[in-house]
Amino acid sequence: MTNPSRRDLLTKTATIAAIGAATAYAYPTFATQLIRQPDEPNSSPPPSTDDIALDKEQITTNTILEAEKLAGISFTLAEREQILKTIEEQRSVLAARISQGMLPNQVPPATIFQALPPNSKPQRATLSGNPWENLPSPGRCPTDDMSLAFAPVWKLGQWLKRREVTSTRLTTLALTRLEQYDPTLHCVIQLTKERAMQQAKRADQELDARQWRGPLHGVPWGAKDIIDTAGISTTWGAAAYKDRVPNKDAYVVNRLEEAGAVLVAKLALGALAYGDIWFGGTCKNPFDPEQGSSGSSAGSASATAAGLVPFTLGTETYGSIVSRCMRCGTTGLRPTFGRVARNGVMALCWTLDKIGPICRSVLDTALVLHAINGSDPLDPSSVDQPFTFDASQSAKGLRVGYNQEWFKGESAQFDRAALRAVEKAGATLVEIELPEINSTPLLIPLFVEAAAAFEDLTRSNLDDQLSWQDDDAWPNSFRQAWFIPAIELVQADRIRRQTMELMHKRMHDNIDAILCPAFGNLLLITNATGHPSLVLRTGMRDDGHPVGTTLIGRLFDEGTLCRLGMAIESVLDVADIRPDLTS
Repeated sequence: MTNPSRRDLLTKTATIAAIGAATAYAYPTFATQLIRQPDEPNSSPPPSTDDIALDKEQITTNTILEAEKLAGISFTLAEREQILKTIEEQRSVLAARISQGMLPNQVPPATIFQALPPNSKPQRATLSGNPWENLPSPGRCPTDDMSLAFAPVWKLGQWLKRREVTSTRLTTLALTRLEQYDPTLHCVIQLTKERAMQQAKRADQELDARQWRGPLHGVPWGAKDIIDTAGISTTWGAAAYKDRVPNKDAYVVNRLEEAGAVLVAKLALGALAYGDIWFGGTCKNPFDPEQGSSGSSAGSASATAAGLVPFTLGTETYGSIVSRCMRCGTTGLRPTFGRVARNGVMALCWTLDKIGPICRSVLDTALVLHAINGSDPLDPSSVDQPFTFDASQSAKGLRVGYNQEWFKGESAQFDRAALRAVEKAGATLVEIELPEINSTPLLIPLFVEAAAAFEDLTRSNLDDQLSWQDDDAWPNSFRQAWFIPAIELVQADRIRRQTMELMHKRMHDNIDAILCPAFGNLLLITNATGHPSLVLRTGMRDDGHPVGTTLIGRLFDEGTLCRLGMAIESVLDVADIRPDLTS
């Protein structure tokens, strides 16, 4: 028996696809069902091949010529004519895939991204310590609401344990402030009052019985509204998903409930995790309510900075924790890719998404990260790695890399202040040169994965319902990404591999961390390589806006970032400055 030809196989595939789609519904019906029932099995019929008929638009050599312009390649006329002979076979393969229907958002690709290079292990500068132990003394618990509203988690947890304040009081205070200031900040998509009061009551009962779960026990928190909560809508900030109600809690929600934390609100984000515009308006910066809070963890940073909740969770694909914390003056810890399982959280880019805490102090980020740290089989990219850190450890002896070119000009004055603070804390500054890396190709996986994650919106035209429709907004970006050649995605992934190896080597030469401005080439590079980052407030501008600086650490060495961050925080003493929302 002879082996079947490529043409035979493609013809057979196209025939099977046509049979499978013979009784299918039209695509818009399928997309609507997917949106309304996000957690149900993908049992809806696939779209009809009538909607993707291969002969609707005849392909000519001119079609191929125009496509060459988008792909950045050039063929001869003879080569185009040869392509034309077999191009319908390729279209049939694509039609076969489309005929199977859209995939649920959180189904990951078969290729799993891991931040650690092959045959390597984490090399931590901070080797020991339990983040929940050896906390500083919190002093006496204040009696006034304003002091409690802006108190850090590490103090609240100890006051709760000592029964100097109740979870019920803190939860009621958080719900009250969220309702009071949301008309100004537009940071809340939904309050979770009933669930919150039940959790607070249970926390008080357990704490009264000395059944302490840890320093988050009884502390209120808010979740970015791409994090699933059972029976409570999770809208992804997009009008097309306003009625989306999951039937299970996300992994991180379960972990925080196990730690005794009290969920009080689902917080605003730019639609589908981009920007600060959602279907309810624009989320605002508490330090300047005329200004958007930046995106996409917009509501998380805004609510935390305004003292509406003690801590929140945000996510980052490319700056969504860093940028929001810079704008609102909060402290954000973007963990190493894979440290925190993401199942139950909207997927934007499977190889880039990360979940991390947004707080008002560095120590708080460590307490929260310790609670959510861990893997889950439903997130195949997640790994189990210990998080070692002790709040009593100083920054003395740590080696911090920097480059003089990053700190020139008046705009870098606060970054220079952070450098001086690190040195004052006993760390050693090491001037470094990073390899020349053109980071632009690293955007290709982001664009392609995001467009794939929301193919259903693009094909059904439900993307027209998104509030933000500018040239830079998701609807146009999703459409444009369809013209990125698959070969370019593979090549970009290969460049990403080279970049990962270069950064891994650089981070292990003679430094324990890097201090740099928040916005620069390293923001995209380290999101692509999976390295952790801590952003914290390092000053206040003359116009009253906060500004921050970034620390970048070795893979799975967030403890070192926290040691350095606490040292900077202590020396600069600007973390406690509050926004004025009384006017």
